[in-house]
Amino acid sequence: MTKRQQKIPDFEAALAELETLVERMEQGDLSLDESLKQFERGIKLTRSCQQSLRDAEQKVQVLLEKNGQETLEPFDSDA
Repeated sequence: MTKRQQKIPDFEAALAELETLVERMEQGDLSLDESLKQFERGIKLTRSCQQSLRDAEQKVQVLLEKNGQETLEPFDSDA
């Protein structure tokens, strides 16, 4: 495994890499071995993105609690 594959980038870079990876895999031009490697990388990127989102949600929760709001309210996209 190369250093590039081991390093997990920040959220935006990980998401961009994941999108590129999915596009490459959808083309169907990769060998089985390369597809498996790309799939494994995609899983790592997905987990990294999920963790980044959980961390961000936790930070928002802490900030809301500091401001006297105890619960998160659902986002209303129509507002």
